[in-house]
Amino acid sequence: MTDRLPHTLRSDARDNRERILDAARAVFAAEGLTVPMREIARRAGVGPATLYRRYPTKEMLVTEAFTDQMRACQSIVDEGLADPDPWHGFCLVIEKICELHARDRGFTAAFMSTFPHAMDFAAIRAYSLTSVAELARRAKDAGRLRPDFVLDDLILMLMANSGIHASSPAARVAASRRFAALTLQAFHTSPASSPLPPAPRLVPGVSTHRRNPTGETDG
Repeated sequence: MTDRLPHTLRSDARDNRERILDAARAVFAAEGLTVPMREIARRAGVGPATLYRRYPTKEMLVTEAFTDQMRACQSIVDEGLADPDPWHGFCLVIEKICELHARDRGFTAAFMSTFPHAMDFAAIRAYSLTSVAELARRAKDAGRLRPDFVLDDLILMLMANSGIHASSPAARVAASRRFAALTLQAFHTSPASSPLPPAPRLVPGVSTHRRNPTGETDG
């Protein structure tokens, strides 16, 4: 029993970390960065002492949650680059990044505006854009991506994707998937008529959306 205790404690600590970060990302995305730390601890199912022991300040918690988000984004780009079929890899990146942003609900923008000096955003952005540019070049060379595609098209697509408003988080993700499918057909050299994901019911207009503390509207 004594020999197994350290491993058990380490496992519990890992589980607590994941629960805390999962709860933090969900709460920050839905309600903004002003949510009290005690509320995050409650939703994570841990005591406030456990939360503060690992994250003494909210900035430390938000930064780690955001870092995990950036790692997920970079992992998606790396997965796309590793695909032997460059068009398939390009599609994978578009689809997964759109879904990640749909689940994000403004968390990234809120973090960058609240803690502008917490991370080197320029380096993160440069890495992502350089990697996607390389993937786009390969897809063009393979004759699958339209030759007039430029990175500004990707940025425009992500801006549009971030503006999706829906009646529920699930509907927002479903709408994002459909939008990504439509966009990829437009990016293809010869758009195919492959079936689109189901069309969700969207909330018309933005007047019914409450604003979070960052000034952005929530779906």
